[in-house]
Amino acid sequence: MGSRHQARERALQILFQHDIHGKGELHLDEFWREYSVSEESRAFAEQLVRGVLDHQKELDATIAKYATNWTVNRMPIVDRNILRAGLYELLWVDEVPAKVTMDESIELAKSFGDDDASKFVNAVLDKALATESRLAAKRADPNRPTWRRADGD
Repeated sequence: MGSRHQARERALQILFQHDIHGKGELHLDEFWREYSVSEESRAFAEQLVRGVLDHQKELDATIAKYATNWTVNRMPIVDRNILRAGLYELLWVDEVPAKVTMDESIELAKSFGDDDASKFVNAVLDKALATESRLAAKRADPNRPTWRRADGD
């Protein structure tokens, strides 16, 4: 398992726990005592977690804009945190290509979400990637594949 993939899994676990237990302080030291990872994985996971928490209002507003018939608070906790982390990565982690972020987010949804989670995550992130002006540079990447949206478009 790649170190960034593992970092994304750990970030999702931390975000999930934080979402369940409320807006209290992060207990990262306790988490890392239980889940040993490389320093590189830990650094990337913490970058994602802190980025999501620092930009959560903006991320949630953007997700709500593209999640047809869903409010962020009504989404399954796993789905909304995969979306938050994926969108944060698309918007603020310039060195990661959009294709990688999309693929990783979809894989997380397949591993941790229900049967429809990967389609939902794919659709929301793809709409954001295709529409958000801040993502024009990532959209212009010639290696960007065309994802099939969950609604068949």
